[in-house]
Amino acid sequence: MKTTTMLLCLITMLLIASVYSQEQTAMRLDMAHRDTLSPNPSPFHRIEDIMGMDQKRLSLISQKIKTRKGGARMSLGSGFDFGSAQYFSEIMVGTPAKKFRVVVDTGSELTWVNCRFHGEGPEKLENRHVFRAENSSSFRKVGCMTKTCSEDLAKLFSLSICPTPRTPCAYDYRYVDGSSAQGVFAKETFTLGLTNGSVTSVRGLLIGCSSSSDGGAFREVDGILGLALSDYSFTSKAINTFGGKFSYCLVDHTSHKNVSNYIIFGSTPSSATKSPARRTTRLDIDLLPPYYAVNIVGISIGEEMLNIPPQVWDIKKGGGTILDSGSSLTFLAEAAYKAVITGLQRHLVGVKRIKPEGLPIEYCYYTRKFDDKKLPQLSFHFMGGARFEPYRRSYLINAAPGIRCLGFVMARDEGTNVIGNIMQQNHLWEFDIEASTLSFAPSTCL
Repeated sequence: MKTTTMLLCLITMLLIASVYSQEQTAMRLDMAHRDTLSPNPSPFHRIEDIMGMDQKRLSLISQKIKTRKGGARMSLGSGFDFGSAQYFSEIMVGTPAKKFRVVVDTGSELTWVNCRFHGEGPEKLENRHVFRAENSSSFRKVGCMTKTCSEDLAKLFSLSICPTPRTPCAYDYRYVDGSSAQGVFAKETFTLGLTNGSVTSVRGLLIGCSSSSDGGAFREVDGILGLALSDYSFTSKAINTFGGKFSYCLVDHTSHKNVSNYIIFGSTPSSATKSPARRTTRLDIDLLPPYYAVNIVGISIGEEMLNIPPQVWDIKKGGGTILDSGSSLTFLAEAAYKAVITGLQRHLVGVKRIKPEGLPIEYCYYTRKFDDKKLPQLSFHFMGGARFEPYRRSYLINAAPGIRCLGFVMARDEGTNVIGNIMQQNHLWEFDIEASTLSFAPSTCL
């Protein structure tokens, strides 16, 4: 029914990237939601895709777990208008520099673009750009017989095929949502905008030249910006160049493509860092590499701390929690999920429930006349006392006119909890790698 299809539309988003200037010298990228990129998306297929990709992503995350020039910035915005469940940015690659729209993913390490090299790869793609390696004077392939290929890039799915010393190092990169990309590794120059309005070039960044890719996550985009923390990720190079931190602010996931904010590598605007609502907790970058892990000790609804077994949050006992810009919804281990849903349901008594057929979102309601203030504040409690209080629209999500859903999904496998991008929206998040801290504060992101 239309209601069901419209419901899925709500959970699709993206961030489109374009370079903006600021008075400070830091790099920033515009970020937009991916849903805004598809010309005629079907809401039903979008929600199906989102849920399918999120669940596969969580499963593989769990498996995987068992100088300074001021700052740089990239625009960041919601992709609601394009039918995607990711956030997008734009990067400038090669010499001369060419612009590519990429998914911003804190859960993957490899940055790659659709690419043609020595006759391999797409000639052209509808609504997408193709990087022509031979036309870039700064493109340097990684040889398959190098230590970089055989050892350092092994975790990035480098292939052992090496018929001649001149053969480039190949990869078959697999994502947690089931998507994949195939191509060759290279070192390239990226042109980045600084927060003072100027630009700079960063040389020697690892990039994937993808001759083919498969998966719904790549619709309407030219590649991936890998922001997980590892030796060869974009993040690693950026923080070495601009300073040991990066930050982003995710606009509301239903925002249109003309609304965006930034990813900033380096210093954060002083107005944000001095916010009285700013909270800081430990960022455990060594516990679940390459993901950004945090220590949650509990969840409360109103003044009531929910009865959730401590092992759900304990990384050493198979639990733990990460922040992931590549997941839309928030995944909780069964014990946490049931406690949260039961706690919120008590405040929705009398509100008519609807079960969208065929969808994994279990708890949706007709809320046309529902007053948000009747729903108590849900809070994530971090070790050390910091408390993250998302807006109610981040956990009672608009799905269709008059219909809203609780934005939680039970993890099919016991393991890592994931705070997705809808839960993170309308907050500024600062990842300080040098200090191993995560700071956050409410923000309009405008």
